[in-house]
Amino acid sequence: MRSSADQLGGIALSVVRIVVSFMFVLHGAATLFGVLGGAFGQQGAAAPIGQWPSWWAGLIQFVAGGLVLLGLFTRPAALLCSGAMAYAYFSVHQPRGLFPIQNGGVPAALYSWIFLLIAVLGAGPFALDALRHQLRQPPERVEAHTRER
Repeated sequence: MRSSADQLGGIALSVVRIVVSFMFVLHGAATLFGVLGGAFGQQGAAAPIGQWPSWWAGLIQFVAGGLVLLGLFTRPAALLCSGAMAYAYFSVHQPRGLFPIQNGGVPAALYSWIFLLIAVLGAGPFALDALRHQLRQPPERVEAHTRER
């Protein structure tokens, strides 16, 4: 039996996963489709298909972020999101300055660490992964339960 603190922790993990991945998906939509402010801070601009690294980053943000949002294949998708943001931090931001506050890399660093945490802890109870896990469990034997009475 799980304690109420464990249950609250699982609920909090699910809520953080949903909120963070939703914001991540919005970044991907802006990059790929030119919506919500567009790519590169230009209204209506989208990254050209296949352009390295912006279009690929947008694709990871949109697809893998969407999987994390749904809680489907959460651990590998979150690990991919974490790695993409670590790459963004070290290739784009870190050369501009030592600390994230100096180099504009705070969002990339936070996304990287939060997605790494989700990859380690899992999706939480409100996720399609949890539903998939429940459906794979063998049904409880009703016969055994009725014989005990």
